[in-house]
Amino acid sequence: MINIPEPSQAEPVPLAKMVSRFSLQSLTPGTDIHKTFLSVPNISRPGLQLAGFYDRFNNEYVQMLGRNEMYYLASLSTEQRNASLEKLFASGIPCVVITHGMDLLDEISIHATVSNVPVYSTKLPSSEFSSEVLRWLKMELAPSITLHGVLLDIYGEGVIIMGESGVGKSETALQLIKLGHRLIADDAVEVRRIATGTLMGTCPSVIQYFTEIRGIGIIDIKQMFGVEAIKTSQVVDLVLYLEHFDEKKAYDRMGHESHTIDILGQQVSHVTIPIRPGRNLAVICEAAAVNHRQKKMGYNAAEELNKRMRALFSNEEN
Repeated sequence: MINIPEPSQAEPVPLAKMVSRFSLQSLTPGTDIHKTFLSVPNISRPGLQLAGFYDRFNNEYVQMLGRNEMYYLASLSTEQRNASLEKLFASGIPCVVITHGMDLLDEISIHATVSNVPVYSTKLPSSEFSSEVLRWLKMELAPSITLHGVLLDIYGEGVIIMGESGVGKSETALQLIKLGHRLIADDAVEVRRIATGTLMGTCPSVIQYFTEIRGIGIIDIKQMFGVEAIKTSQVVDLVLYLEHFDEKKAYDRMGHESHTIDILGQQVSHVTIPIRPGRNLAVICEAAAVNHRQKKMGYNAAEELNKRMRALFSNEEN
């Protein structure tokens, strides 16, 4: 039985973490950022706010000033520029990032210092910086759960192998890695819903690329098989549940039925694989991944066989 824990909401992200992640240059070194946290995965270009329109303005967003905003500020008189910037920096925003490596206006420095709002610079264009920050914030602030299992990239499909302790998840993963597939996480799979319909799986950094093989102990997949055997993250497409064969249980033999489980509000395809001596689980997992991809592309082997059988019976009747 698959146990899906309750999701947890991510903690606010320290602003210092974003500064480090994107190598932002501080233009106001006197401001204190240690108590500043980001709690909303969004970014704003405050062009309308600089013009005085604050209806529906969210002051929790990261504020970005690109060329248009900077050129607009430069076109104002000193008095207008001061009034516009004073209102923006006094609104409680977490920070301002100036893109394209543009020079800092004196008025920005003054009002940022007065309001203790940090200002940063990046040489990235506005569109590139915005998309990168949005993607990163969505990952950091996404609702998440931790599943007990192994996440691998099998032919491009993100497959989580689950099952009771000792059923052979890690051993199966090791076989799949030997076959050329890549490991993302073993034992603890952190799954985040980064967008509607998209679940991203990663591994806690402390156990990243380590796996436990009973009788051998802990092994380092990256050191043993090289960087081509590992990945840092993978979209989750399929869950395979390994369980010991139960003679009293009816297993799906044709594949007509589609089973899903709910993970963070998303329906993920789910297949139960019974384990018996002599079954090659690695090859079965490969087949399950490829079969799932074929279904996504519109081909269902069970339905194709059903069509052929109906056509055969129809010809015999005629």
